[in-house]
Amino acid sequence: MAEVHHRNATVDGQQVFYREAGPADAPVVLLLHGFPTSSRMFRHLMPLLADRYHVIAPDHIGFGQSATPSPTEFDYTFDALTDITQGLLDQLEVNRFAMYVQDYGAPIGWRLALRRPMAVQAIISQSGNAYDDGFVDAFWSALWAYAEAPGEDTAAPLRGALTLDAIRWQYLTGVPQPELVDPDTWTTDHAEVNRPGNPEIQLALFRDYATNPPLYPAVHDYFRTSQVPLLAIWGRGDEIFGPAGATAFARDLPDAEIHLLEGGHFLLESAFDTAAGYIRGFLGRTVGLERAAAA
Repeated sequence: MAEVHHRNATVDGQQVFYREAGPADAPVVLLLHGFPTSSRMFRHLMPLLADRYHVIAPDHIGFGQSATPSPTEFDYTFDALTDITQGLLDQLEVNRFAMYVQDYGAPIGWRLALRRPMAVQAIISQSGNAYDDGFVDAFWSALWAYAEAPGEDTAAPLRGALTLDAIRWQYLTGVPQPELVDPDTWTTDHAEVNRPGNPEIQLALFRDYATNPPLYPAVHDYFRTSQVPLLAIWGRGDEIFGPAGATAFARDLPDAEIHLLEGGHFLLESAFDTAAGYIRGFLGRTVGLERAAAA
């Protein structure tokens, strides 16, 4: 097993925790986690990639082991989270990278690509939406209502999304064999997003999520212009970002590799071997080929 290092950096005055593995001179694969988890979601994937790639997985501010300043001390927006991620990459002198985006990681990844399109070598999207098609109304209606009219009445359903039952639902819905999913995933996530002050952090990000769909036309233009290699792996049973979010990539990236697996929102917990096989194959055909050509 490859060694995974657990490190901290200070970016714009904030402590950023990140996991790092693999040869320093290998192609970089940036792993961007979603809500409500942290870079811990990549704990099994990182050693599998680290034989050939330099893998970096940060915790976003407000999540995991990174700093959790209050919303009065830090602007919890996806622009700000992108600033921190870009600052970390700059500190680590990462100029080119492939990226794996999931859930919240996607709007951060899209912003990185729009800012520095030539930096992104390849994209893996696992339930990381870039099209309106993927939003499942039953899940998102409460968030849109809160973003439009923030207040305690509209916040109540979103506070419900931070309960143990709601987080367990994210992990188990659509999973054919729920017993494969480690209960530590939802119990740890629940504890972390309910630390003192953290629910207000999550509400701030829920509110700002409405800034993401308006970016999609620019993202689609980036896809069409760059024809960046893209792999979409999605759970057929994902009731947050439905499978239509995966198939939509082909609209602007006709060569996109799209795979719908039996599973839900967190495929690395219940369909790891299949997902990892697609990921390694895709990186080998894209980033790995570049490295071979340069050798």
